[in-house]
Amino acid sequence: MKTYYRALTIAGSDSGGGAGVQADLKTFSALGVFGMSAITALTAQNTHSVTGIFPVPPAFIGEQIDAVMSDIGTNAVKIGMLHSPEVIKIVAEKLKQWQCPNVVLDPVMISKSGDKLLQDDAVAALTNHLLPLATVITPNLPEASVLLGRT
Repeated sequence: MKTYYRALTIAGSDSGGGAGVQADLKTFSALGVFGMSAITALTAQNTHSVTGIFPVPPAFIGEQIDAVMSDIGTNAVKIGMLHSPEVIKIVAEKLKQWQCPNVVLDPVMISKSGDKLLQDDAVAALTNHLLPLATVITPNLPEASVLLGRT
């Protein structure tokens, strides 16, 4: 009997399909992993820019995580765009509640096109609430500079 690994992506939805939940689910599938999602925001974007962000209420993000974890469970969690301190706090709370293993945190702050995806006041919440729960952190150089407070 084949064992299927399960991975939950907690991230924004990219209408262009090149990032966010869509890219994570494509990667999971290519690796033979059963993918699930909790969407944190809807974005209107393409390869050139992000033209709009519609945030999902934090409580509903928590409901999505609860729905997946109470039934399917997970072997790993990949976290992407979390736009506000409130979203970061609910995600951290749910990771602890469900004792989620193998947490990969991609601290998405700015899109490749240069559009801001994380509120300024969310950096402290990210550092205080999510970094301690992460198994692996994958910042790019600008994100690492922000997290470290230096170049």
